[in-house]
Amino acid sequence: MSTRQALWSVIGISTALRLAFAVSMGGLTDEAYYALYARNLDWAFFDHPPMVGVVAAIGEALVGWISPVVGLRFGFILLFAGSSWLMARLAERFFGPRAAVLAALVLNATVFYGLVVGTMAGPDGPLLFFWLLTLDRLAAAFDGERRTWVWATVGIAWGGAMLSKYHAVLLPAGTLLYLLLRPSARRCLRTPGPYLATLVGFAVFSPVILWNASHGWASFLFQGTRSGGFKGFRPDYLIEAIVGQVFYLLPGIWLWLVVIAVGLIRRGPRRWSNGEAFLICQALPAPFLFLGVASYSQILTHWPLIGFVTLMPLLGRDLARHLDIRPVLMRRLMAFCVAVPIVFACLFVAQANYGIFQDRHGRLAGLIAPKDDLTVDTILWDQVAAELKHRGLSNAPNTFLFTCNWRYSAELSLATRHELPVACYHRDARSFTFWSRPEDWVGRDGILIRTGEGVAEDAYFAPWFTRIDRLPDIPIVRAGFPMQTVRVFRCVGQTAPYPFGYTGPGPIPRPSEARLGLAPSAKSIQ
Repeated sequence: MSTRQALWSVIGISTALRLAFAVSMGGLTDEAYYALYARNLDWAFFDHPPMVGVVAAIGEALVGWISPVVGLRFGFILLFAGSSWLMARLAERFFGPRAAVLAALVLNATVFYGLVVGTMAGPDGPLLFFWLLTLDRLAAAFDGERRTWVWATVGIAWGGAMLSKYHAVLLPAGTLLYLLLRPSARRCLRTPGPYLATLVGFAVFSPVILWNASHGWASFLFQGTRSGGFKGFRPDYLIEAIVGQVFYLLPGIWLWLVVIAVGLIRRGPRRWSNGEAFLICQALPAPFLFLGVASYSQILTHWPLIGFVTLMPLLGRDLARHLDIRPVLMRRLMAFCVAVPIVFACLFVAQANYGIFQDRHGRLAGLIAPKDDLTVDTILWDQVAAELKHRGLSNAPNTFLFTCNWRYSAELSLATRHELPVACYHRDARSFTFWSRPEDWVGRDGILIRTGEGVAEDAYFAPWFTRIDRLPDIPIVRAGFPMQTVRVFRCVGQTAPYPFGYTGPGPIPRPSEARLGLAPSAKSIQ
């Protein structure tokens, strides 16, 4: 088999496995939220730029007739196939065709990218694609500095990355580091190319800036303040972030990538090849920035991982070398790495659908309560939707559904196939703040869905409705065992706007308090 055939086999087989994985389980929390992006397309959203919504909308348009979840994921599965090809293309440019196949294989073998990003709807899928496309175009531009049109494609690719996730702001940082450490590359600064790329990139990204300017800079402020302020060194947060990376990438892959990075840094820039210099300079900013933040504030584990991805062509090169020296050992090692995410996916699907690891109380491995079991999300909301439909509540006239959590509202909307409008009645309503106005729901009946324990909803929401009736609970069952109970309330005749997304001081004010200009009551569902 030629290296080209091997590459297409990796891409084709992994894509087929992802399609099977996508069909085999229900939607997850954040995916449902991005499904609402697709139904409310805009130039930006409270949390992210628009690309995740665009990809979701394309997938739903193509295969949404199969099921909402499959349609939601389809575009991201195709996009990851393109990312695998771009990874191979980048590795081949610097290290040859064998390194290309192995770099693509490594990308597909990681848990986070191979399973989550490659299958689920989320902003990291478009970011990965356009990040690799930007690196590919940058490498081409540095190879042919006089071809100005190539620099224009750099700007388009970077603009696409910025439309995907704000992490893409680190690409210019990596490029500046490369120019600083490689004097020969600085010749390009005497040409119009880099400046054209910058202008094109900002032009592509400009709609996001304009949206933020007209929405109180909501998206920029939200993402820019997520790290919080420095409140002292927290080694526990840093260890948590590093351990998470190990499992997201798999221990062997993570360790090898770290060894590559440390080895290059110890050797020094003067002894780097052109490919090594280009990749290490683009790889370093993300881990340094986010692990620095993790030293004093909790971060999401996957934030630094795009830097590790940038080192994968170097890992492909190393694997190709070791394959010549120890072919049997390396083939077994690679087979094991490929098998791990496949086995993990099969176990995840089996647990989600059949609860093979739960005890008679629904606890995962007898230790993790159902409310903390991620796999329960894949069945919970489908069961809620089915029961609402059975009771005739999911298509009642002049009625809307709502929860007190933006994630739950999104999952409820996806599970009910958007048969009724869904609101989020909470201070932190995320993009629900922009998808409707509080006064839009006045005069309508609301069906409140609540999971877990909480305050007495009939008492809390009473000021906003004529009356609130407790309806029979919905038991969530898997493999014959009760997992948890979902409470249902009919809230009749909303009389005043509920100020979801409220940003004022204290709890959300009740209608009587708002009319009288009083300070908000301490009693709040938040």
